[in-house]
Amino acid sequence: MTQIFNEKGDAVPVTLIETGPCFVLQVKTKESKDGYDAVQIGFEKKNKKIKKTEKGKEYKYIREYRNPNTETLNLKIGDEINVGIFSEGDSVKISGISKGKGFQGGVKRYGFGGHPKTHGTKHEERTIGSVGATDPARVFPGKRMPGHMGAKRISVRNLKIVKIDLENNLIAFKGAIPGRRGTVVEIASMPKRVKKSK
Repeated sequence: MTQIFNEKGDAVPVTLIETGPCFVLQVKTKESKDGYDAVQIGFEKKNKKIKKTEKGKEYKYIREYRNPNTETLNLKIGDEINVGIFSEGDSVKISGISKGKGFQGGVKRYGFGGHPKTHGTKHEERTIGSVGATDPARVFPGKRMPGHMGAKRISVRNLKIVKIDLENNLIAFKGAIPGRRGTVVEIASMPKRVKKSK
């Protein structure tokens, strides 16, 4: 993360992301043997020599996106997808794997208040307390308890594009995105909402 200054001189916190370029590896249509519309893209070519068994897997990251408007996008095999498809001011959705926090208690994981620090409380300040009634003699599924925190797929919506650097394939987004530095994330454009007239 870093910061840039707008026209008014205000500091805007931004996250810089190197986006692509990605390449179209396959275009699937309903008329083909696949039976559905989709686009398969690859990102970051492998440095090592590709074996015969790895043909079609020349890229480190390969993703397929189902899209009913494949024909309108006019994508062909080998086409390059870069930052040019976005423009400044667009709102996007960014998905990625969040930072792993390891095994955490209920206070950190769910924001529990804990027990009071006085009135006889001893070594119990951060425990979760009762976990259920005694009658069923079991803990109900879905109970919020200590456990593994983070390292899950998270989507952040309505992130605004502040600046685009076409030469270096960089996009500056206002705010923070999921994951640590170096994480591969997925950027998708948000559909524009149409205001309904009363």
